[in-house]
Amino acid sequence: MTNSSPSSYDEMLDADGSVRAAYAGYCKWYEEQPPDLLRRKKSEAEAFFRRTGITFNVYGAEDAEERLIPFDMVPRIITANQWRKLARGIEQRVRALNAFLHDLYHRQEIVRSGRFPERLLKGNAAFLAEMSGFTPPGGVYTHIVGIDLVRTGEDDFMVLEDNARTPSGVSYMLENRETMMAMFPELFTRVRVREVSDYPRRLARSLAACAPPAFDASGGRKPVVAVLTPGIYNSAYFEHAFLADQMGAELVEGSDLRVENGRIAMRTTRGWKPIDVLYRRVDDEYLDPLTFNPDSVLGVSGIMDVYRAGGITIANAPGTGIADDKAIYSFMPEIVEFYTGEKPILQNVPTWRCSEPEALAYVLEHLAELVVKEVHGSGGYGMLIGPTSSKKEIAAFEAKLRARPDNYIAQPTLSLSTVPILANAGLAPRHVDLRPFVLVSPNGVDITPGGLTRVALKKGSLVVNSSQGGGTKDSWVLDD
Repeated sequence: MTNSSPSSYDEMLDADGSVRAAYAGYCKWYEEQPPDLLRRKKSEAEAFFRRTGITFNVYGAEDAEERLIPFDMVPRIITANQWRKLARGIEQRVRALNAFLHDLYHRQEIVRSGRFPERLLKGNAAFLAEMSGFTPPGGVYTHIVGIDLVRTGEDDFMVLEDNARTPSGVSYMLENRETMMAMFPELFTRVRVREVSDYPRRLARSLAACAPPAFDASGGRKPVVAVLTPGIYNSAYFEHAFLADQMGAELVEGSDLRVENGRIAMRTTRGWKPIDVLYRRVDDEYLDPLTFNPDSVLGVSGIMDVYRAGGITIANAPGTGIADDKAIYSFMPEIVEFYTGEKPILQNVPTWRCSEPEALAYVLEHLAELVVKEVHGSGGYGMLIGPTSSKKEIAAFEAKLRARPDNYIAQPTLSLSTVPILANAGLAPRHVDLRPFVLVSPNGVDITPGGLTRVALKKGSLVVNSSQGGGTKDSWVLDD
């Protein structure tokens, strides 16, 4: 979320209008291009995305079930040095998240120490009692993490939220890069950019390293990895199919799986074949109708028993959604310090917890200048952006907030950085955020150099979510 003020940090231009080091190579190339070339390329890129079928669903929009996410041709560029600092902060945070999840489902030392309130776990739907006392294979809870960041200065990145359940958007990161390389191959010979296209290979390697105790490596066998999708009607189905294909893994639905000899097996043309690692894109509550929602047809009956017996690895582990909770987010600085013994490298956005009376009083008084979010909300729904809301909207939201204060947190509107987009009149600044993708296995933490940059396409807009009219761009991390 952003505040479009002149004071926001411009990632391309210095205060005196000169080009920053990150963009020097790109700007030189851009100036040499005939103006109509980029416009022509823009419509080519659009046709490419349509052909590929990269769409997403907008829930609640009657006019258009599936839409194309607008793609902007100007890359978002980060220097090698900035990325190194950023990667250190991301790794620290992800390690802390994993340690925190392990602790929550075991001894809860952080609760005992008084640094974290027990009330946030009691009655929290994302906390799964079924995971208590169980350690996933290799001790990894969050195999794939997306950390949403915003930039407010040269070296100032802040974490907006942690996506520890099933972060989406990686297919856009890969397709955006592929499109750019197809459109402007010569640009990549002039500006050295670190690769992102090996992400599927890295993902396959990282998941295979998390094989369960039942995996038999004799005879040079490799772990069998499959991607579990809810099916073709899911808004991220394109991504599920794309990742399975790119990883060389099977794409399966719940109906393709069953329990066999204490393992989860998938249907193949040659009979049933055991799976070692299941990358699931199905929410916890639908995973196992015997354990969670009995009406679910998306999961596999009995998978939780097989999991607890060491017959399969589920990525991400059930119960990781508790780390996505926005009320828990506000404790992340304490969480990082508690488990790593270090000060957090990446700061949180200042957050008021509306469950606390003092914080609530402050938020109610300053609604017109704050962003208020639902604790479990996502996709930009169920939130109030004070500065852009009418008095009527604020009054309606105030009633919701007074009725259920523990359901909300509030944050200031930040002065987010801008990067250029290709507008009708040439380059124009727009606000952005960044979602880097992180892989975790017993072998360590692997951060892809880049990520998904989401951009607010309307001038001065605060909203980067694709479901609310934002677009995406290629994210470059320069090579030294």
